[in-house]
Amino acid sequence: MIIKPVNGKHPQIPDDCFIADNATIVGDVVMGTECSIWFNAVIRGDVHYIKMGNRVNVQDGAVIHATYQKSPTNIGDHVSIGHNAIVHGCTIKDNVLIGMGSIVMDDCIIESNSIIAAGAVVTKNTHVESGSVYAGVPAKKVKDISEDLLTGEIHRIAENYVKYSGWFK
Repeated sequence: MIIKPVNGKHPQIPDDCFIADNATIVGDVVMGTECSIWFNAVIRGDVHYIKMGNRVNVQDGAVIHATYQKSPTNIGDHVSIGHNAIVHGCTIKDNVLIGMGSIVMDDCIIESNSIIAAGAVVTKNTHVESGSVYAGVPAKKVKDISEDLLTGEIHRIAENYVKYSGWFK
């Protein structure tokens, strides 16, 4: 793994987090408890800060970055960032699933209890309302979150990744 400071700012990673052997975390990155950063994921806090809440999982190949002196990245609690997703200079609130291969661009706000579908592109300045599913290119609201999606997908995936990380510690 690569964990290194940039411009005097060191990543802050609690001891109970799992960081895969080939993950990269650099610069002004602050992580909450029980996070997991998976294989080939990159969290690059070199141009602005990246703050993550508790129980965030950043799956294989995902990239989290920001925009220089303009757009930091803030991620809430119980957030799953799917394989090969890109999260860039945006705000993601609590209990959110960012689907595999999706892109969330600068200055977007993803409200709590939402899903960004696999492959979706959430364009700059989009405000995703709480309790909704956004899909497509560009991403648009396609439906409201059901209780099944909230517990069966958002909560299940976040909890499973805490379990999976235990297998590697």
